[in-house]
Amino acid sequence: MSTDSLTETPSNESEQDEVGYKSEINLLERATQTLHRLSSAVKAQVLGRDDVIEMAIIALIADGHVLLEDFPGSGKTTLAKALGEAIVVEPSDKESPIAAFRRIQFTPDLLPSDVTGVPIFDSNSNAFHFRHGPLFAHVVLADEINRTSPKVQSAMLEAMGEKQVTVDNVTYPLDDLFFVIATQNPLDLVGTYPLPTPQLDRFLFKLTMDHIDRDAELEVLNTLKQRKQDGNKITISRHDVLEARKIIEESVFVSDAVKTALVDTSRNLRTDERVLQGNSTRSIVLMLPALQVSAALRGRSFVSAEDIELLLPKVLGHRIELAPGVSDMNKILRDNMQEPMEQLARGTLG
Repeated sequence: MSTDSLTETPSNESEQDEVGYKSEINLLERATQTLHRLSSAVKAQVLGRDDVIEMAIIALIADGHVLLEDFPGSGKTTLAKALGEAIVVEPSDKESPIAAFRRIQFTPDLLPSDVTGVPIFDSNSNAFHFRHGPLFAHVVLADEINRTSPKVQSAMLEAMGEKQVTVDNVTYPLDDLFFVIATQNPLDLVGTYPLPTPQLDRFLFKLTMDHIDRDAELEVLNTLKQRKQDGNKITISRHDVLEARKIIEESVFVSDAVKTALVDTSRNLRTDERVLQGNSTRSIVLMLPALQVSAALRGRSFVSAEDIELLLPKVLGHRIELAPGVSDMNKILRDNMQEPMEQLARGTLG
């Protein structure tokens, strides 16, 4: 063997570990670049919503879904469409029934088949063929989801939980990249059907979209024509998005202390007399990959207390039912987080 080949190969275990560590860091940097490109693509079309965009991207990469409480005309459709159109499918998937983006307007007379799809009889072949519904997309905007009947809402449960739909006892898989942004108006309650607890639990985050500030609103008006002309110039392949998800899952470390803090906070909430119903175990399972994505966005290869403090209110806020007369959810979360977070901090210092 030549001297050159010997010098190119790590000579001991510590050098091999160092090479593996550097390779892992490079992969994580590549995944983080994908996240930032995706963020830039959406921010070019949606102004003044940086915090909501960040949460939407975290949910997308963490394989979760988002529920938005918003006012009409607040930019929810633009956000979902910009996110969907930023993701492009590979040429080999052109024949796939999966679209980049679909919008479903939920109404009281909507049927489950309008969402999932329906078998259609083809007289030429004398057979039924499945016509795929709008759920077959990478990004689905479920607009005013609480305006449709519980029967249609329940049709969303299987899709959001298992990435599949079942019609006439036949199961059709959705894509691995399947992301739902659902909206509901917090003030208009006439003719609505409140989402049941099992469906609320399918959403990783519940976010509130307030009106944007004055400067951002002026910028929306001043750049309207330019943004329409430019369209979405930054695109990311479906493969890159799924690769980023896998890299972050494997490369961002979640310590036992972080998991302990999540479990202890949840247990504190369940025993708090101000809380009628605490959060599910599923909620903290779904939260782990979201914490990893949050850490990656901040250039870290490990989850810290900062990530928990950022995401916990958005993950648990819609899963907890308060006792009658109690309304300050933020205070209850702070009270129950305090001791577990202090223990996490002491463990980190030690």
